[in-house]
Amino acid sequence: MMAWLLAGLGLLILLLAGDALVKGAVNLSLRLGVPALIVSLTIVAFGTSAPELLISVNAVLDDKPGLALGNVVGSNTANILLVLGVPALLSGLHTSGCDSRKTYVVMLAVSLLFIGVAFTGEFNALSGALLLAVLAAILFDAFREARRHRSAAAALAVAEPESADDVEGADPDMPWWQIFVFLVLGLIGLPLGADILVDNASIIARRFGVSDSVIGLTLVALGTSLPELATTVMAALRRQADVALGNVIGSNMFNLLAIIGITALVGRIPVEAEFLVFDFWVMLGASVLIFPFVFLKMDMGRLWGVLLTALYAAYVSIVLT
Repeated sequence: MMAWLLAGLGLLILLLAGDALVKGAVNLSLRLGVPALIVSLTIVAFGTSAPELLISVNAVLDDKPGLALGNVVGSNTANILLVLGVPALLSGLHTSGCDSRKTYVVMLAVSLLFIGVAFTGEFNALSGALLLAVLAAILFDAFREARRHRSAAAALAVAEPESADDVEGADPDMPWWQIFVFLVLGLIGLPLGADILVDNASIIARRFGVSDSVIGLTLVALGTSLPELATTVMAALRRQADVALGNVIGSNMFNLLAIIGITALVGRIPVEAEFLVFDFWVMLGASVLIFPFVFLKMDMGRLWGVLLTALYAAYVSIVLT
């Protein structure tokens, strides 16, 4: 029981510290004159994935690489089946009005690249550098496209001044001392929470006779997907399906490229056979499932929400058994 309580405490510290780091970093960057657009594409994306990153790095340093890989693969599967399934179940998602085709295709391509690298048997410094290079190219293209759209709007005299209010965690009136406090809490809390969660998740795994990778695919992955789930539920309730879908697609790409890319630079991540024959393909199949909502302009109704959520429950039960 104590291991479960400590694992929950570690997860709570991670989530709170990640939120604090995002708020501190966003407001510091904006105070220093960094455009809100660049903050959205880089600092917010990196900050919201900080819990997964710290867990994966800690797991590799503690010689538990299966937990690191399981965390990322499990989080991506949960993002599609659970993070989209639950909001659709609650209120439905009006995905027919979204245009996420380009980012969706990029996500599928990234998933295939990731699986292809995995079939070499491990993620090492070379493959980590490759994944980070692909991420840099994607971020550069997104930044260039966003600037092009902004310039086109300006030419039509309909552009709005760039506002920090739309950036997650931005508060134009936040004092310097508060920014400093948020940064300190985030930088201290993230490694502390990751260390507590990884250690106790491993204790739980040993007690139940399951591997670190299984705990990563289930308990840790589900916990670190909670911020995305909360964001998507709120977006669904506000009828902002594009935010919900974009949040999931962007998070999945960042997980595969940034988290495993950085972690692989810290230490080798051997790929267990179970990933190659089952978990990778579930992750890819879950991504393919949302094809109709991206390309065929279908709405994700409650029936689809039931299906996606049930599929996630079935996946977790198979992994645990």
